[in-house]
Order: sequence, then C-alpha cells, then structure tokens
Amino acid sequence: MEHTEPEKQQLILKEYGKNIQRLVAHVTGIEDRDKRTQSAYTVIEIIKQLNPQLKQENDQKLWDDIYIMSDFQLDVDGPFPMPEKELLGKKPLAVGYPKGEVKFKHYGRNIEKLIEKAIEIENDEEQEAAIIYIGQLMRSFHSTWNRDNFDDGIILDDIKTLSKGKLHIDLEKVRENALFESNTRRDFKIPHAEEEHGQKNKRQNQHKKNHRNNGHNKKRRN
Repeated sequence: MEHTEPEKQQLILKEYGKNIQRLVAHVTGIEDRDKRTQSAYTVIEIIKQLNPQLKQENDQKLWDDIYIMSDFQLDVDGPFPMPEKELLGKKPLAVGYPKGEVKFKHYGRNIEKLIEKAIEIENDEEQEAAIIYIGQLMRSFHSTWNRDNFDDGIILDDIKTLSKGKLHIDLEKVRENALFESNTRRDFKIPHAEEEHGQKNKRQNQHKKNHRNNGHNKKRRN
C-alpha cells in the first residue's frame, strides 16, 4: 500500500515551500496573541534569511503573503493590515491608453509631446535648438518607411502642422547647414532644468569668488 502524508496541505504560495507554510499554520494556531504576534515577526525574518533575494522586497508584500498562507486566519498585531480576501485573484484593472488620435503615426505620440514642450520655450535660440533636435528625430523616423521620397521640407511642413504654425525655422538654413542630419544632433533639455542648472552653477561660482576675495582681504589687513 502506498504511504500518504497525513493531513497533507496544498501549497498556497509555492515559492515559499511547504515548511514555511507549516510554520505559518503553527503560528496561526498559537492561542496567546502576544506570542502569536512575536512568532509572526520571526517568520518574516526566517523568510528573509532563507530567501536573500526577498530582502529587497517591500515588507508589506511579505506580510501579505503570510496572511495569504494562513488562509486569512492569522490574527496578529502586524505592521500592516490584513489584505482583503476578495482582492485575491481579482482581475487587474484595464491599462489605460492615451486618448486622442496621433496625427502622424510614423512619428508617434512622443514627438507630439516634444513639440508641445518646444512651443512653451520663450527663448528664441533655445526654441530653435529644440526644433532642430525634433527635426532630426522626425527625419530618422521618416527615413525608415520612406527612403525614396524624402526632403527636409516635408519634415518642416510636418512640424508646422503639429505645432499649428507656432514653430518655424528657415528651410534654406536647414538645408545649407544640414541641421536635420544626425551628425549635427544636439541634446534637447527641458528649459526649466537648464535654467536651474545654470543658476546653481552661477551661485557656486559667485560663492567661490567671494571666498577668494574674503581671504585676499584678510591677508591685506594683516
């Protein structure tokens, strides 16, 4: 006759193994609440020691897991509330997709977002640098699907369309200086970030200058 393990339990969370599940079941059955709570904390530490990779996990996930392994019967004063049993196995909410049709699908929505940011730039030179950067991206996207019929004028027309005429750069200047070529690519940063970085450097340089002047003045007074 084949020997079967008495009171064999089905593993609820297989990644922890049957020994941890038995330990959780044992802790759940402890009558004294304080001792039960202390033992639950010990189980969490044991799990971390046996599974070093779980040390990076959020502690709340580990507590949720021992609640689940106890079939939501573990009554302790833990650091996190017991999760709702109804949420277990519940289908996640549908992932929302950006609303609104993309006018030029071969460019994608990110190009439209960059153009929206470029419109907000007040400095003419910074805005032109942004247009050049966007034009280079659009040229690379455009050339992947239409290598035969290509011209910088097409890119410029598309920029005007997407920006509703708010962004403009001279076409002859683009062609003569190959501004939309990848080898003239410039990094485009959000203006606010650049301004903050420039102001920070300016303050640091002024601080160093004042420090040197103060030291020089002290030497002269001596």
